[in-house]
Amino acid sequence: MSTIPEKISNTANSYIGGAKQTVGETLGYPDLAASGAQQKAQADAAAAAATAQAHVEGAGHQVEGQIQQKVGSLTGDRSMEARGNANEVRGDLERNV
Repeated sequence: MSTIPEKISNTANSYIGGAKQTVGETLGYPDLAASGAQQKAQADAAAAAATAQAHVEGAGHQVEGQIQQKVGSLTGDRSMEARGNANEVRGDLERNV
């Protein structure tokens, strides 16, 4: 799962790279502009990959939770139902944060 520090790092690197690119283009430093563009692109790609991974993991937890709830309901196992509910909520959060 993507962690908060990873998200902060990716966002910071994207902004820093974009700033370097803009400064390089504005002041006529093509090496700085290229370095900034590369840093921004790498950070954006890492953020997109982390988001995709979080969505997949979240979907898995949602399905797991739904199954646990159904099985718990059918067998009368309240504890399993509760774990299923918790897993489904966890999956929702992972997919939406």
